[in-house]
Amino acid sequence: MKATPKDPAESELSRPAKLKNNLAKLTWRQILVRLVIIALVVLSGFLVYKYVHSQNEVKRLSNPQESAREETRQLTAKVGRLVEIPTNETPTIATVSDVSKLKDQPFYAKAQNGDKVLIFSQARRAFLYRPSTDKVIELAPINIGNNASANQQQTGQ
Repeated sequence: MKATPKDPAESELSRPAKLKNNLAKLTWRQILVRLVIIALVVLSGFLVYKYVHSQNEVKRLSNPQESAREETRQLTAKVGRLVEIPTNETPTIATVSDVSKLKDQPFYAKAQNGDKVLIFSQARRAFLYRPSTDKVIELAPINIGNNASANQQQTGQ
């Protein structure tokens, strides 16, 4: 048995014309339902992404040592792009939290709250880095340890 079209005019329509007719037959309610379904699919995809991202963040923050190592690695990489830093040691990092207590020290003369200090004890160098502008503000040699005993050995006493 051969299927015969209900309307002879309908059989003569091309495929794009049929699609256009089908879209024209949709009611506002049907269009609204389809838009709501699309919005729900997009929203659920976004929420799944945010959930996975937050779980990864919780996992990262649950291990403070790993979190500190990661922050040190990122900060060292940023500063290393700007100036030559020692590569054979991991720096000690401090954050300037109250610049008013440090203003009398020349190294911190240009410091602002939130600046990071990278101290390389073996290389005896310190870097003052400002993350907000991605610039090294100051660098200086540092003296760590027994300066008196080192001076005594040099003078032969």
